[in-house]
Amino acid sequence: MKGNNDGKTQIIKTMSRHHAGFSKKLGQNFLADQGVIQEIGEGACLTEKDHVVEIGPGIGVLTCELARRAGYVTAVEIDGSLIPMLKKAVEGFDNVRILHQDILKTQIDQLHSLLLETHPQLENLKIVGNLPYYITTPIIMKLLEEGVRAKSITVMMQREVAQRLMAAPGSRTFGAISVAVQYYCQVREILQVSREAFVPVPKVDSTVLRLDIREEKPVSLTDEAMFFKVVRAGFSQRRKTLLNALSGLEQLGKEEMREFLLSKDIDPGRRAETLSLEEFARIANGLSLR
Repeated sequence: MKGNNDGKTQIIKTMSRHHAGFSKKLGQNFLADQGVIQEIGEGACLTEKDHVVEIGPGIGVLTCELARRAGYVTAVEIDGSLIPMLKKAVEGFDNVRILHQDILKTQIDQLHSLLLETHPQLENLKIVGNLPYYITTPIIMKLLEEGVRAKSITVMMQREVAQRLMAAPGSRTFGAISVAVQYYCQVREILQVSREAFVPVPKVDSTVLRLDIREEKPVSLTDEAMFFKVVRAGFSQRRKTLLNALSGLEQLGKEEMREFLLSKDIDPGRRAETLSLEEFARIANGLSLR
């Protein structure tokens, strides 16, 4: 724990020197464990051909590790009070640029394309971040739904959120976010992180996942929008049977929906959390052709 405590002390001293505080509103908990920082860098599988967009670099403890491993790092930080500390942390690197922006309003593909004009050797875009817990899901879904051209997204998140992203059909934590993320990505757990690795110490433990974005989706869809419409409806009230949850979709009454589900070899009495991606796709494709 000595190294961890040293890291915490250093962060607190840095913040104090700059008369800065930790923002509860922005969910700021800075990673202080150097061993965890190195494992994240390793788990992201970075090379000198990679351009990394780091979400929420804070005061740069992970940024420096990424800069040592990747060809170039674009650090996107929303909190202007942290920028001076971030600049100080990375001043020894010539492959880092800092942007004072909200990642939810940042066009990441455009950033990457512009950088390639001066750095054509950067073959891959990868995203890394220690995400604020309150905004983890919106950030991940924004990146996936907008089709950002990244190879992977390596992110630290609240352990309970990570469990939902990794959940298998039939498990208590399997839900709409599980289906969505697994449709777009292969989900890999990199490591679990104790709350004691942060300053200030949060109330929950964390997990680092790498989401490898699929080149080919795991199921073939006639209409992607219909697929997600079915998924949302299915999980809108988890206690409902599939029949009750989906009745009304595409103006189908309960009896019509029962017959439709049976025609797709799906028991109308099942619940959404028991369905595989393939079964959701079977329902969506059938509805889109009606």
